[in-house]
Amino acid sequence: MTTTSHRQQHLPAPVMEPDGDRRPIITTAAGRAMAVLRIAYGLTFLWAFFDKLFGFGYATKSGKAWIDGADVTAGFLKGSSGPMKGFYQSLAGDWWVTPLFMVALAGLGLALTLGIGLRVAAVGGVLLYLMMWSANLPPTTNPVLDDHILGAVTVVVLALVAAGNVWGFGKWWSSLDFVRKYPWLR
Repeated sequence: MTTTSHRQQHLPAPVMEPDGDRRPIITTAAGRAMAVLRIAYGLTFLWAFFDKLFGFGYATKSGKAWIDGADVTAGFLKGSSGPMKGFYQSLAGDWWVTPLFMVALAGLGLALTLGIGLRVAAVGGVLLYLMMWSANLPPTTNPVLDDHILGAVTVVVLALVAAGNVWGFGKWWSSLDFVRKYPWLR
């Protein structure tokens, strides 16, 4: 083996820390893997947004899309189960629920795909994932973990490792004056 095969390439990735931003080192491969994970999660949110907006026939049937005037959250909310069933069913049909849900899908999708505002996206993603999880309790395949809990954990990890700095606009976003003034926007 050559000496270059023993060297690891490193990539700086700021981490959210209570005492300020420090710059730990992660490998280039780890940074790229996190970028792929970030983009993949972002695209799942964007796909959900566009499918519900236009009704491509996957989760949202053609003619039942938001653009057709349909309430794309009502079916899910009416089908809620478990201890939070009454709360979620009471939201079905409220004028503000679908627009807020659609803005959340688009915002999370754009933030994750572009690698900007990952701290805000993490908070919003955790709220959305936990609400969708709690709308259908108990989970049917695993009594504790399901894809919603794993998604919530993932968006937090992506924010903590500043995954938007690799193959994204995270560094540029962090350099903007208003983001420097309000670091929670990173």
